[in-house]
Amino acid sequence: MGSDFGLNRFFALEQVAFLRRPRKHWGNHLNFSREFFGAALSEADPARPVLIIGAGWGLEIPWRSAPRNTFGWDADPLSRLGTLLRHRRWVPWVFDDLTGAFASLYKVSRRVQVIEGLGKLRPAQVAAKRLAWLLPSIPPSPQALERWVHDYRPGTIICANVLGQIKPMACRIVEAAFGHRSPWINDQDLADPLHDAINVWTAGILRSILQVLRSSNSSLFLLHDRGVVHQEADIALGEWTDSWAEQVKSNNSYLEASDPLSGLDILEEFNKLTCKSKSRWIWPLGTSQIHIIEALAFKP
Repeated sequence: MGSDFGLNRFFALEQVAFLRRPRKHWGNHLNFSREFFGAALSEADPARPVLIIGAGWGLEIPWRSAPRNTFGWDADPLSRLGTLLRHRRWVPWVFDDLTGAFASLYKVSRRVQVIEGLGKLRPAQVAAKRLAWLLPSIPPSPQALERWVHDYRPGTIICANVLGQIKPMACRIVEAAFGHRSPWINDQDLADPLHDAINVWTAGILRSILQVLRSSNSSLFLLHDRGVVHQEADIALGEWTDSWAEQVKSNNSYLEASDPLSGLDILEEFNKLTCKSKSRWIWPLGTSQIHIIEALAFKP
């Protein structure tokens, strides 16, 4: 089963597709994000490096506020050029896959579809169940981040809307591996072993990344999807509660929603650090796709 899949090209296409989406209702989100990241960059110690993970093309990043020794990190090979075009700044860059596991995920997703020795394809659902069983054999591997933090000792690390994207990216990588064949069980009343396995796998990836961040001795500024509502709904946020679901207010009796962080609570994961600020807001990303964004700042 041949493949011309390239991880960097995949990330570039995903980024371009995101940037081409209509932004009619993005104004508040972009303002809140730029204010949050701008404060992080203004407070950063100019004597120590700053790292922006998920910097992308700089849509949400006010690079004019960034100290000179600020690095971008994004696996999209066009992101550095995009930042130059948008902000007129040629930024030192890291292009590694933050998880260290996406390439292996794709390879295993391709391999499980082929019957060894026969070269024939398994039925898609059979291959999906086999992939679900094998996912634990693909360990999280954030060594690139660990090495960078060890070598550069950054004073500030910013995670720019990347943590909540790991699960959907994993799903799209699996879909790319299966091609025109769907790996998912479409009946919502039936359990989907692959979906459940990816949820557990993503939680492990996130924990490994958070462990590196937690032990970095850096000031941390994390902005990410905390929840996603998958329907047209009139929603608002009440007073802060640690449970994002309890903070969402709606006249709808039922909301179809998902947790991009696979059950992890970053406030709980970082309970040994001092939380300087916490806030959430609503981002109507697109039709039937309303994101609850969470922004957290921690001191070491």
